[in-house]
Amino acid sequence: MKNWRIKLSLFLNYFVFAILLNSVGTVILQVQNNFGVTEATASTLEAFKDLSIAITSFLIASYIVRIGYKRAMLLALGFIAVVALAMPSLQAFWATRLLFAATGISFALIKVSVFATIGLVTDNEKEHVSFMNFLESFFMVGVLSGYFIFSAFVDDTNAQSTDWFRVYYMLAAIALAAFLLLFTTRLDESRVQQEEKKSLPEEFGDMLKLIIRPLVLIFIISVFLYVLIEQGLMSWLPSFNKRVFKLPTSLSIQMTSILALSLAVGRFAGGLVLKKLHWFKVLSFCIVAAGVLMLISLSIAGKGVNHEVTGWSNAPLAAYLVPLIGISLAPIYPAINSVILSKLPVKQHAPMSGLIVVFSALGGTTGSIITGNLFGVFAGKEQIAFYLLLIPMAIILFVLYFFKKETDKIPFEGGTH
Repeated sequence: MKNWRIKLSLFLNYFVFAILLNSVGTVILQVQNNFGVTEATASTLEAFKDLSIAITSFLIASYIVRIGYKRAMLLALGFIAVVALAMPSLQAFWATRLLFAATGISFALIKVSVFATIGLVTDNEKEHVSFMNFLESFFMVGVLSGYFIFSAFVDDTNAQSTDWFRVYYMLAAIALAAFLLLFTTRLDESRVQQEEKKSLPEEFGDMLKLIIRPLVLIFIISVFLYVLIEQGLMSWLPSFNKRVFKLPTSLSIQMTSILALSLAVGRFAGGLVLKKLHWFKVLSFCIVAAGVLMLISLSIAGKGVNHEVTGWSNAPLAAYLVPLIGISLAPIYPAINSVILSKLPVKQHAPMSGLIVVFSALGGTTGSIITGNLFGVFAGKEQIAFYLLLIPMAIILFVLYFFKKETDKIPFEGGTH
């Protein structure tokens, strides 16, 4: 496979941060047990993660070409390995905030670099959108793995136990392995580094100018709303499982893995389907299907549970159905990211990637905080908080029509030639 080693490195880098970033739902549940914080306070962990992603991306996206994509990724992997190693010694709520801030800063460097690198290792629009979906599907494999890794360190018999902090030794080891693979892998960045050099203020200004383009503005609305939905589900599903279905803590975390698996399957399938069909037809079907499945699964969840749940075998049907929404939602995010990047010149991929990361992060924070506060407002009827996610879902379907009209006017701009 062409460029196989650097592609493998991109997959592993994403895997590391998939576990760290999406552990926020698990950590939200644990810090409520360990440190007695409220739902609203626990939801701020999402803000520490996403706002650090947004701020870092905004500041470095136009400068990252000067740093170098490979060097930026190495810095991120090294930094997060050090922070993860320190976590078992700290064991405090403020430390979890520090961890997610560090994770956000590091992931901003990783994601901007990874998205920009894809344009260097793909040859056409369909290859670009397909690889993006495969990459994002592997991200969800990391999320899936994370739920089982974290649940293995949770003590169901002692809610106050902080033994789960030891999981960060394992995550530090994975980050170091990713660092070594990338360090020994060659990445040819000459195409972007040979572009005409501009001053840093000029490059930063060029990134800001992208925002006012109708195509980019419509895209920003779409990506913001999508991540709002996904993170609202992902961050609060462990708590939803525990409160609505009365699952044990470790099982609540483990069954959230169904959402990650659904997203992984959906994105892998999307990578195959989008090679054959136009992205707008695929995504329109996906949004409608997700809405229907959400209505069905939440209506079943609203009936409650009348027996003690002890394991996977006697968990209620709705606990399996709710996270299956991810199959339909899955292809949306990587597809629209790929479409916008493939319509821009390679030299604009880094600043555009920065904007993607910024508004994804803002959407994630908004989704988690809104859902967390709704959990507090609708205590005992938490399914209402998830029902309200149908509103941004409907808006995305409307906005994507205009996104298609704008992108149809522009030819593919990526590729390695």
